[in-house]
Amino acid sequence: MRRTSTSILALLCAATLTPALAQEPALPTEPAATTSPRWWPNVLDLTALRQHEAQSNPYGADYDYAKEFASLDLDAVKADIRRVLTTSQPWWPADYGHYGPFFIRMAWHSAGTYRVGDGRGGSDGGEQRFEPLNSWPDNVSLDKARRLVWPIKQKYGRKLSWGDLMVLSGNVALEDMGFKTVGFAGGRVDAWQPDVMFWGPEKKMMGTDRSNPDGSLKRSLAATTMGLIYVNPEGPGGNHDPIGAAADIRRAFGQMAMDDEETLALIAGGHTFGKAHGARKPEDCLGKEPAALGVENQGLGWHNKCGKGHAEDTLTSGLEGAWSATPTLFTTQYIDNLLNFDWVKTKSPAGATQWIPTDPNAAALVPDAHLKDKRHAPIMFTTDIALKEDPGFRKVLESWQKNPDLFGKAFARAWFKLTHRDLGPQARYLGKDVPTETYSWQDPLPKSTIAPIGDADQAKLKAMVLASGLTTPELVRTAWASAATFRSTDMRGGANGARLRLDPQRNWAVNNPAELAKVLTKLTAVQKDFAKSGRQVSMADLIILSGNAAIEQAAARAGHQVRVPFTPGRVDAAQAQTDVASFAYLEPKADGFRNFYTPKAEVGPAEALVDKADALNLTVPEMTVLVGGMRALGANAGASNAGIFTSRPGTLSNDFFVNLLSMDTVWEKSAANLALYEGKDRATGAARWTATPVDLVFGSNSELRAVAEVYASSDAQQKFVDDFVAAWVKVMNADHF
Repeated sequence: MRRTSTSILALLCAATLTPALAQEPALPTEPAATTSPRWWPNVLDLTALRQHEAQSNPYGADYDYAKEFASLDLDAVKADIRRVLTTSQPWWPADYGHYGPFFIRMAWHSAGTYRVGDGRGGSDGGEQRFEPLNSWPDNVSLDKARRLVWPIKQKYGRKLSWGDLMVLSGNVALEDMGFKTVGFAGGRVDAWQPDVMFWGPEKKMMGTDRSNPDGSLKRSLAATTMGLIYVNPEGPGGNHDPIGAAADIRRAFGQMAMDDEETLALIAGGHTFGKAHGARKPEDCLGKEPAALGVENQGLGWHNKCGKGHAEDTLTSGLEGAWSATPTLFTTQYIDNLLNFDWVKTKSPAGATQWIPTDPNAAALVPDAHLKDKRHAPIMFTTDIALKEDPGFRKVLESWQKNPDLFGKAFARAWFKLTHRDLGPQARYLGKDVPTETYSWQDPLPKSTIAPIGDADQAKLKAMVLASGLTTPELVRTAWASAATFRSTDMRGGANGARLRLDPQRNWAVNNPAELAKVLTKLTAVQKDFAKSGRQVSMADLIILSGNAAIEQAAARAGHQVRVPFTPGRVDAAQAQTDVASFAYLEPKADGFRNFYTPKAEVGPAEALVDKADALNLTVPEMTVLVGGMRALGANAGASNAGIFTSRPGTLSNDFFVNLLSMDTVWEKSAANLALYEGKDRATGAARWTATPVDLVFGSNSELRAVAEVYASSDAQQKFVDDFVAAWVKVMNADHF
């Protein structure tokens, strides 16, 4: 089990060795429905594109959380949380009479699943309520923390999401224990089912089979161990090696968007509060996780049959003890103790390896969390000792020991980043406690200084662009490259800011830097010519408007008159507002919409397409029609002809689907390039088309073929154009908040 009133330590307090006890067998049930992947595991899984549908939301499709939150009395909510903090419940008594450390851990573990590589995880959605997170080893007993704040959620209902409540509870806990936070922003909208995402390749919890040969973690993972938020507190694989633990800490926190100073601030700040829990041997005492129990347990897991089952008998991480003598106050004791004492390895009552001071005078520094006549030595984890032994980490700790104010400010900034990183830009922040300061990790944008362009200006600009000599594929590729960086997972990227013209995006291989420079040069000329009329347009708006113009022209070539809806108001970011290292994570390793793929994707091309579509918040039909339209427009990266199943590229037609589904073509793997397929005329054997797995999956996968058949039908040409335009606009406007 994990500690119950543990500090943010949740951070490193990974469940150590906690095999579950046998439980009463659940009542027999009907076997689960048999699904195709069970029989045919190589079938493309489209589940990610069908999650979080409106039908799952009990509040209905018209529910507006921002509107509901605006009517919330935030001060009243915080007062309610403060009352809960010091109202110890007999069914789960508060350590030291204060639930603050417990609530900090709840908030930390809600936010700490975030990973910068793909933007997934984090507090948005309140995912900690669902499997697998609610039953991870690192989340032992957080089911109790959520039950403690349930009366608050019950009181405010639809006005306060679980995601916001968990983070706010952590903030209030910090402030109630003497720490000044930077602020709080609401806006986390609850999900009603768990996100479909890759948590790791392991078959069991606490596994570590997630490293690539170069030491990096697979597929944007951040935690080094399955079922933990960050790293094993006893060291890599429980080896008690501080130097190895320091490397793991940097790897995990780095993948969660934290630098060395932020990492240190979080660990030191978190371990200022609360304690770890390993009072009993897990093999003798600890029961199963919530997801493994019967209905009578009502979602509460990890029952401890030893002693009281809680309080001084609590078992969470298997590690036991507190880092400071005042675990419910913000102090510098963690840093002072870590640096001033020499430490030696010892064992917790649960058998986990931890560290205590060699100085015998430290043996009674720390009060017991529940027994007034009992005291203890402070403890450290192997991951704490790592911070002392690593020269880089230690240098920062020593500077904070000399200047505690710097430590407090660093922790405040790092905590705000931890709990708000997945919320997106400041434009999405809700509430009166939003900080006024802007941070580089928020991908800041300048305020607009020009009036939005109206219909007449848009028509004039589109005519100028189409007369510039730029081709339909060039304009479509450029608009897509700008907008399709958007990630609905953490609301980063997108067209606003026109960062396509800045480092690092202008040099990404998928964007064909030479072609991109040519397009941007010509669009800059259009922008300057337009300014002669006394009007101005941002490059961000012009890039998208130019793509729209190309699509309208391509539709006209197919005999369809359409106007692609356009929403102006984008601004142009400066290079100084663009964190190059942070934006590098947005570089596509694969983009099936442009038929671009690199082995760095670590999954097959078709799987990478689904992953990209999921990040863009697309449905199966939207993904399908966009791929077909992009192929018809000739918008492949590098001007590849793979998937261009048409004799008239640049025309917005349904030719991709018509020709893909035609029985006149026979497909086989290319002998010249094993990554490609060749389509030959069934009657003559003559070569007709070239394709990638992304192209052919729309004919081979039964679900995708069903959608492709709709767009290949003779009566679907107008529907195809209309649906393509709607899906295109959705991507172009994805970052309009």
